[in-house]
This record gives sequence, structure tokens and C-alpha cells, in this order.
Amino acid sequence: MPGASRKPKKAAATTPTELAAHYRTAIQDGKLAPGERLPSHRQVTEEFQTSPSTINKAWQILKTEGFIRTEPGKGTYVTEQSDVAVTGAARLRRIERTGHPYAPGEMATKRWVGMRSVADPKIAELLDLELHDEVVIRRRVHRRPGKPPTLDTSYIHTRALGDVPEVLDSKPFDQPWHKIYTERTGRQVMRGAEQRTARLVSNDELKALGVDLPQEVAAAVLVVVNVFHDEEGPLEAWEDVYPPGAWAADEE
Repeated sequence: MPGASRKPKKAAATTPTELAAHYRTAIQDGKLAPGERLPSHRQVTEEFQTSPSTINKAWQILKTEGFIRTEPGKGTYVTEQSDVAVTGAARLRRIERTGHPYAPGEMATKRWVGMRSVADPKIAELLDLELHDEVVIRRRVHRRPGKPPTLDTSYIHTRALGDVPEVLDSKPFDQPWHKIYTERTGRQVMRGAEQRTARLVSNDELKALGVDLPQEVAAAVLVVVNVFHDEEGPLEAWEDVYPPGAWAADEE
């Protein structure tokens, strides 16, 4: 019909990497749930103005990463994610993309906010503090359907209190507090390289994660650490602790 408006097409995803990135983000943000079927090649071709070979290569990238699987004669589906470590930094990036703090079914429990002295030499070093200096601690247990819980702890340098005193408020933020800090100070907050390591679990961590182990058993946990800093130095060390054996079981 002359003059009728047409629904605009999305910008073309010209490479397999770009197309894979689009669907990877959709899966990570919960827009495509585990078990959900991906669009057909025809639908993707029409939406992104791309070729079947590009789609095949993009799908292969996602299969290699463990995000999707193909059932012959049926289609391509989102898998139960093999990567247990959906870290705090990854969730912050999702909030920035979508404005939503949680994907469908996610939640945070056992919240605690307060000030404590730093007893962990590693955290003190990451924040450029002396051992037993005070920090703000924001702690919660993060839960995902069908996945082990994680104990997420933010150790925040006290210099942040002058600009964002809300970090001591037990109320959850509806946006990353770093964004508020930048708006008020004009200083950009950056994230360092993610660090993954293992160490022995503490009794407090076992209790928070709901894990019951005999006292004589020494169990190891996976720990993922992200450090955030501005031009003046470190502001926050965010530590995600996963239950004993959680990552190994997920990789089988």
C-alpha cells in the first residue's frame, strides 16, 4: 500500500562473531531461556539480513561456548549453562544493558550490610589497605534456578562513603553504585581483570551457602574476584564464592 510504514529491520549483523554476541547476550539476560528454541535460519536471515553460512558459523561459536545445542530434525535450543560462574561483574553488565537486576527466577537472600575490619590479607592488598583497616561490606547469597548458590561479598573502600553514603544502606541499589559515584564525582570507575582462584572454605561461608560438612573435612571453594577502581585507586573488591565442588560438577 503506497505510503504505508514498514517495520524497520535491525542493523545487519555482518559477521558470525557479531551474530553470536547478539544471541549470547539474549541468553545471558534471560530473554532466551534454557530449553527454548532459537529462531529458524529463515527468521534470522530476514531479521539481520545475513547469510545462512554466517548463521552456521555463529551457531558453531555458541555451541563451542556451551550456550546452545542442535537436535537433528528438530532445531537449535538453549542449553542449561555449563558455566556456573555468573559473576557479580557479569550481573552488573546485565543491569547496564537491560535495567533489570535479575534474570527470570534469580533472587538475592541473606543480605547483610555493615562496616568491619579487613581480616583477609588478600582483600586488604587489593584495596591498598592495611590489615584490619575498616571497609564497608555488602553481602548476599545469589540464587539461580537449577544452579548452586553463590555468596557475593562487596568490600568497599571507606573513601566511597563521602560521595555515596548509601553504600551503608541495607536497601539494594536499583543501579550499580559505581554509576552514582561517577555522576557525583565525574570520575570513571573501571574494572580490572577477573581473577579466579581456589581456597579453603570457612564455616561462615558454608553456613551462608547452606552446605553441611563434617567439621573435620577441609573443602575447597572457587573464588572469583573483580576489583573496581578510579583514578585515585581501588574502590571495591567484589568476591563471588561458589560451593565446594560446584564448578567441577558443572563441567562434567
